[in-house]
Amino acid sequence: MSKSNNKARPLRPWQKKLHEVIFEADTLSGKLFDPILLGAILLSVIVVMLESVDEYNERFGAVFTVIEWGLTILFSIEYIVRIISIRKPFSYIFSFYGIIDLLSIVPTYIGLLPLGADASSLTVIRSLRLLRVFRILKLGKYLKEAKTLSKALIASKSKIIVFLGAILTVVTILGTVMYLVETPEDGFTSIPRSIYWAIVTLTTVGYGDIYPVTALGQFIASIVMIMGYAIIAVPTGIVTNELIKIDKDENISTKACESCSKEGHDKDAIHCKYCGEKLES
Repeated sequence: MSKSNNKARPLRPWQKKLHEVIFEADTLSGKLFDPILLGAILLSVIVVMLESVDEYNERFGAVFTVIEWGLTILFSIEYIVRIISIRKPFSYIFSFYGIIDLLSIVPTYIGLLPLGADASSLTVIRSLRLLRVFRILKLGKYLKEAKTLSKALIASKSKIIVFLGAILTVVTILGTVMYLVETPEDGFTSIPRSIYWAIVTLTTVGYGDIYPVTALGQFIASIVMIMGYAIIAVPTGIVTNELIKIDKDENISTKACESCSKEGHDKDAIHCKYCGEKLES
């Protein structure tokens, strides 16, 4: 996307008002708008789930269709309003939530395409319509707690990546050792299959489809199980530490940039830290 195609445009007063309603969570209009969208998203996801139950679909199929189209029209209006109420529309269109918003409305319209009446076409339509469940990802945009958690996960991603690398190293070594200790007759037919056993055991899932028979193998398995309890607590501690840091930072504003729609600026910030545009007071 070229810079010219995403050039910031001035907003008219009515566009600024729409931006305040759609993007600002601390204004009166924003506080009214967010619960309505939350309810619509939850209702849509519930309808998708109930449609998959044949008994309910046969009895209330017409009702589900009316509700679905009403919600689709609502989400379509929301999507259009978001585009016209920011100075850089493409920043929103190609953002994570912009793509999610588009995925939430496209499947219903695709269901209108004349793909034929054969069984395979009906299966494709049904599969595409199930993509509406992506609407549940829109919830994060309206929940303050979800935003806090996402910031904590992003802040701790480097530590978690290192942690996961260490875990992969451990399960590779343990899987190789178990491949040498146990026999193929007991299910340890290859190193990848033995690594699968190590992952299942270390995470304390324990399917039981593969298990050691020899005394040495059972001793190693016992150590792996004990390690599992300690390892599970590590990522929890990492994320919790970042959550505490975020909670202590009270200098973050919820104001959204009119150009790129992103939040998380300092309260005394003059320019957006993401796109550089001047923030409205």
